[in-house]
Amino acid sequence: MAAQATLREAAPGLRRTVRRFRPHLRQQRRLLLGGTVALFAEVALRLLEPWPLKYVLDAVIAAAGADLRVAQPAALGTVIVVATVVLVAVVALRALASYVMTVLFALAGNRVLTRVRAELYGHLHTLSMSFHDKAPTGDLVTRVTGDVGRLQEVTVTAALPLVGNVVTLAGMLAVVAVLDWQLALLVLLIVPAFLVTSVRLTRRISSVSRSQREAEGALAALATESLGSMQVVQAYSLEERMQRRFGGSNAKSLKDGVKAKKLSAGLERKTDVLVGLATALVLYVGARRVLAGALTPGELVVFLTYLKTGLKPVRDLAKYTGRLAKAGASGERIVDILDMRPDIVDHRWARPAPPLRGDVRFEGVWLSYSPGQPVLRGLDLSVRPGERVAVVGTSGAGKSTLVSLLTRLRDPEQGRVLLDGHDIRDLTVASVRRQVSIVLQESVLFAGTLRDNITSGRPDATDDEVEAAARLAAAADFIDRLPGGYDTVVGERGATLSGGERQRIAIARAAIRNAPIVVLDEALTGLDDDTEREVVAALRRLTEGRTTFIITHDLQAASDADRMVTLEGGVIVADQLLRGGRRVPVRHPRTREVSHAVSG
Repeated sequence: MAAQATLREAAPGLRRTVRRFRPHLRQQRRLLLGGTVALFAEVALRLLEPWPLKYVLDAVIAAAGADLRVAQPAALGTVIVVATVVLVAVVALRALASYVMTVLFALAGNRVLTRVRAELYGHLHTLSMSFHDKAPTGDLVTRVTGDVGRLQEVTVTAALPLVGNVVTLAGMLAVVAVLDWQLALLVLLIVPAFLVTSVRLTRRISSVSRSQREAEGALAALATESLGSMQVVQAYSLEERMQRRFGGSNAKSLKDGVKAKKLSAGLERKTDVLVGLATALVLYVGARRVLAGALTPGELVVFLTYLKTGLKPVRDLAKYTGRLAKAGASGERIVDILDMRPDIVDHRWARPAPPLRGDVRFEGVWLSYSPGQPVLRGLDLSVRPGERVAVVGTSGAGKSTLVSLLTRLRDPEQGRVLLDGHDIRDLTVASVRRQVSIVLQESVLFAGTLRDNITSGRPDATDDEVEAAARLAAAADFIDRLPGGYDTVVGERGATLSGGERQRIAIARAAIRNAPIVVLDEALTGLDDDTEREVVAALRRLTEGRTTFIITHDLQAASDADRMVTLEGGVIVADQLLRGGRRVPVRHPRTREVSHAVSG
């Protein structure tokens, strides 16, 4: 019953994994077919391997029992020489077949899992922000690297040998059944004892292995979080606190790992004892059958050799249970991500967006991050092409959420977002995002050259366009002073540049996109006065003639806009034109006006 329960529990996960990997497996069918042929050749040669010994042993014993005057040493010598040559040939061919099988299967497995890793990495980029806001980055990295790597390792070190040994066991049972069906029946009665012993511990090992993989994912998430925020950690002297948190997670991972090792080691030792008992039982019964004349001594040796080799899958199962359980857990973690569907997808009727003028309308937009806690509540807003709108309000008012709808990082639960009169959900995601440029408060740069970072805004941009974007962003001067110029390599997240330099590269990246809509999300926060003046001028050049949303807490930063929209609790509470330093209230549908014109 335990075996059945375990198989029932494992089967759904195995089916999910195989189903998910099946398209990749089909692409490697030639390698898999060649490996399968080599596998059966290796099994056949392994079955032949003990037979030369059988003939030599029977011949020697027969000669020893005969009258020496009748014995023919020359004939016996011929048998020994032929058996020796055949044994060498069989062993060499089996080694060759085993090598070919291992290489072909390993190549196919690694190719499949390399493609799975690429698919997993690409799929993570399609999942919406609602997923990434909740998923720990370190855990996702562990799935892409560690979990796929574990599957690659186990494919070569455990799964392929087990497949070969199981086929060998089936072949050996068929041969020994022909030799002596009674002794073969005895072996068949022994196998269930191995299965019962293995299954009882396998379930516990699998459970502990899954727990360990989850602990390792949490550990990676914590490490990623702390190492990615090293400036804050050191500035606030959080080193000891972080080490304590890491130590607790690390200790849990260690505890689970040791427990899994103990269970695996116990299973291996119990299996070794059972193999020894089975061999002794077969030896005893087989020897009595030799004395009874039902078997020759050579056939008994073949039988014992087959028994030792045939029970290897059971020993391997015990040896690799921990690895297989961890691989199973890793496979489920990979498939769990691959089975997730992104919230933001192109509808089947979606069409590419035409070149936009920048007319933006929000009509009755509702949006929640958590059920029952809306961030935007029936919001209405209309922005004309080329208009600069400052969106202000306290933290949590919904400012960044509002503009995230423009790039379809999120879609409204109710209401519509219209671009030039087109419902944004009727347009393809990629075509919409190409027509929106964003400059964030934290200018995220990627490890690579400055040219790479600028062209990430538009990969097909020419060198002249890159330099023009840098000049617009007031970045060309400091880039030209660098030893490598545009080919200077920046550190992770642009750590080798100053804050103002990073911001200007981000502006150049936005400029090269040449998008009709621009979003500035707290783009001036944290800059000193001199740098801010340069960045403000660059942003002014970037946004000239484009529909611009300026997300800010700073009313001074909003003074350069044509309008100022104030959000509170997910609704617009004020919508004002800015003219000559004065704020003029604008009547707005569904707007509660709580402030009036004040002197600028």
